[in-house]
This record gives sequence, C-alpha cells and structure tokens, in this order.
Amino acid sequence: MTEFGRFFLPGPTEVRPEVLAAMTRPMIGHRGAAFTPLLRDPDPVLRALFGTTRPVYVSSSSATGMMEGSVRNGVRSRALCLVNGAFSARYRDLVLGCGRLAETYEVPMGRAHEPAEVERRLRAGGFDAVTVVHSETSTGVLNPLPEIAEAVRAAEAATGGEILVLADGVTSVAGMVIEAEAWGIDFFLTGSQKAMALPPGLAFGTASARMMARAVEMEGRGQYFDLPEFDRYHARWQTPNTPALSLLYALHEQARRIGEEGVEARAHRHAAMTVRTHAWVLDEGPRRGLSLFAPEGRRSPTVTTIAVADGRAPALVKGMEARGWTIGGGYGPLKDDTIRIGHMGEHTVEGLDALLADLQEVLG
Repeated sequence: MTEFGRFFLPGPTEVRPEVLAAMTRPMIGHRGAAFTPLLRDPDPVLRALFGTTRPVYVSSSSATGMMEGSVRNGVRSRALCLVNGAFSARYRDLVLGCGRLAETYEVPMGRAHEPAEVERRLRAGGFDAVTVVHSETSTGVLNPLPEIAEAVRAAEAATGGEILVLADGVTSVAGMVIEAEAWGIDFFLTGSQKAMALPPGLAFGTASARMMARAVEMEGRGQYFDLPEFDRYHARWQTPNTPALSLLYALHEQARRIGEEGVEARAHRHAAMTVRTHAWVLDEGPRRGLSLFAPEGRRSPTVTTIAVADGRAPALVKGMEARGWTIGGGYGPLKDDTIRIGHMGEHTVEGLDALLADLQEVLG
C-alpha cells in the first residue's frame, strides 16, 4: 500500500484512510430515518465551504453532471461562455449539447478573463446566462469571479434582462474562501474528488433564489438534475434518486474532519502550499527551465501548472513516479510542455516540501 501523502495529482486527490474506511459501513435504506444524518450533518459544513445560507444539493454524479444540470435549469436560450482551458470548453460544449446557443469569449490557455470584456459582450444583448470556470484545472488559472459577477450585474442593469452566473468551482471550493451568495453567483458547483478530498462520484451545487425561480419555469430541464426536485427532497434530507450510499458515508466523515479544521483554516493551509510552490518555481526556474504558467494574481490556490522547457515534462512525471510520487502531466495541448502539482485536500506544506526536494533531484 502506498504511503499517504505522495499523491499530488490535481484530481482525484488523496483520501485519508479513515475516510475510506467509513465507506465499508453496511447498506441502509435511503428513504428511512437512518439515512437522514448522512445529509443533515454535513450540511452546515457544505454551506460554509460554498459561503451560502442556501441549500447545497448533493448528487451521485461527477461534477460534469451538475454542470449539465446548471445548463438545463439555468440557460433559457443563449449563454456567454468564458473559455480559457479544457474544462471551461466543456462547459461551453454542454450548453450546445443541451440545445442552447453559445457565444464563446475565449482567451489563450494561461490567461484569465477580463470583467470589462465580459460586460462589453453582454451589453450587446440577447444573453440570459454566463458560464465560467473559477479555477481552470487544466492551466492553473484562477478567474476573477467576484469581479466577473459584478460585470454581469452591470450588464443586466444596462440591458434590462436577467443574466444568471453559472460557475464551476471544482478546484476552488474547499481550497479557498468562497462567498457564493455575497458574490452573486446563481449556481456554484464542485466535485468530491478535488479539494474536498473525497473519492470521485459526488457532486455538489448551490442555487440562488432567482436560479430556482427560473428552473421552476424551465421546460425540458430533464429528470436526473431537476433542481426543484432536488430542493423538495433536500427539505426532508433525502435525494431524488438512489444515492451512492458508501460515498455519503465518506462525506459524513470528511465533513466532520473539515468542520474540526475549520473552513478558513483549511483555506489558509491551501494558501500556504500555494505560496511555497510558487516560491520554489521562482527560485529554481531560471536555471532549470521552469516557469509559472499562470500570471501573477491569477493563480489557482489548489493546482500549480509549471511550464517546462524543451519538452521534458513527461520525463519529469515519469521520474517522480519512479520515486513513488504522483504528479500531473500537462493537459491536452500542454502535455509535453507543462506539469501540474495538485496541492489540495489533506496535503500539508511539510509533505509538499518533500515532493519538491525529490523533484529538484529529478531535474538534475
């Protein structure tokens, strides 16, 4: 069995043994009283992680499922889709796949979106939603989500139309302080396998009152991700469909652990790992052909993408694997030129230092 603390993939991330052990509990009926605590007890922690007083719905699916649900419940006809990497492109493709129109505001990989440009495009009219990825896992870029949401509100005021903000927080939720309600995000989602440090297979989403009002009126919103149905069942601590019970056991245990650490303390720990990783790259980079892929001020708190000169990235990933470490290779077109370190979940600065020491040796 691999020693805990050596798996720095940017998702799925490492899961504590005691959380995995919780999944071995016996099956129970998911419509009985014994099921209630599995959703009720984690709820305050989930609301704190999202920064909301509203319900956080739990789905037995990947985060992509919640992304599709946000489109089916929240996009009437046309969305402005902000694309700067593989997962924001997936969000745009889901809009098209659900039969809605999409205009793409695309910036190069490694760049963030500009709120002023978002507002300019929306002022042209005809949009009822915006899709955006907060922390783009493929590039390590953190979009200025609060400022983007402000730009959307300004465009709403100018055009007189309601424009919902639908946001993917897959590698930001549980890795930084999130204020979904204060920022004015209409739907915010994440998956279990990133900074929440759970096994893959659960997705979480919280919706604003106006998102829910739109969903109630939306035709063709489907069944599996019907948000009004989620809301009705959530009110009695149940799920609309048969849940992944073993994963909910894990959620119950991990929510307890996160509550003990504290949401802000968890964010500070992630921030410390980010600072340490960036400092290492800036120190070692000039003589080793390394640089930070995302610009300063727009870097994810949970995943750092490192540009590697001369196509050496795959060799570095293999070299670290030979030493018992797992890090991420570049995603898609960045495969040969970048590596990714997922410093999220239950990792610590001390564990990260051990990884960086071996990476320094692999670099030669």
